[in-house]
Amino acid sequence: MSHTPVVLTPASADQAVSAFGDGSGVTVIGGGTIVMPEIAGRRASFSKALLLSGAGLAGITRQGGVVRIGAATTLQALIGATPDPLSTAAQRVGDYEIRGQATIGGNLCAGPGRETPRGDLQAPLIALAASVRTAGAGGEQVQPVEDFLESGPAGRLVLEVEFSEPTRGAYTSMGRPHTHVYTVLSVACAETPEGLRVAIGGAGPTGARAPSVERALADGASVEDAAARVLDDVEPQDDALASAWYRRKALPALVARALADIGKESG
Repeated sequence: MSHTPVVLTPASADQAVSAFGDGSGVTVIGGGTIVMPEIAGRRASFSKALLLSGAGLAGITRQGGVVRIGAATTLQALIGATPDPLSTAAQRVGDYEIRGQATIGGNLCAGPGRETPRGDLQAPLIALAASVRTAGAGGEQVQPVEDFLESGPAGRLVLEVEFSEPTRGAYTSMGRPHTHVYTVLSVACAETPEGLRVAIGGAGPTGARAPSVERALADGASVEDAAARVLDDVEPQDDALASAWYRRKALPALVARALADIGKESG
C-alpha cells in the first residue's frame, strides 16, 4: 500500500521552524527545482513535505551595510538586487523559468547525495564571507557558510543568509555547451571588510575557499603566480561534465581571469 505524505504549509517563519522540528522525515520544498525531478523520477520518498512558499522567508533587506536574504528568495530576485559575485552567478543559473522558481536556500543545500551537482551560489557566498542562519535540533544557529557546507544541510532548515556589502566583486565560470544548467567550474572573488576572498565552485562536491591564492596575493605574488596556487586548495574531481584532468588545467586560468575582472593588480 502506498503512503500519502503529509504536506505542511506554514504561514510564517515560526510555523516553518516548528513544523520542521529536528528534520526527521521532512523534505523541504522551496522552489522545487531539485526535489520535484527526484520525486517524479521515483528517486525520493518522504513522509512529510514542508512547503516554504507561504512562510514569509523571501526577501532582500539592507541595514547598516549588511545584506540579508531570506532562504525562499528566488534566484531571479537576486539579479541586480544583490552585489557581485552573487548577482552575476544567479544570472547564469539555468534559464529564466528555473531562476524564477529556484531559491537561494535550495541552491545552497544542493550537492552531495543528489543527482544534481553542487549549488552554483555556494562559491559566491563563500567569497562574500556569508553566514547562514538555520533551525533544527538544538534551536537556531548561525554559521559561516563554509562551516555549514562542511557539516551538511541534513537536519537543518535554512532561514536566512547574510553578509557585509563588498567593495567590489567578480564572477567567472565555464559551462558545457547546450546544458543550460550545470557549471563545469566557477570562480568568485569579493573585496570584503576582511580583505579579498576567493572561492571555487565545480571542482568538488561543494564550493571551497582558496586561501593559498589569497595569501600569495597578499605576499606580493603576480596574479598569474597567485592563481596557480589554487591547486593547493582544491583537488578537482571527475564527473559527467568534465574530467579532473581538464579541471586542473583550466582552473588556474579561470582564477586569473576572475582576479583581472575584479581589478586586482600584481603586488
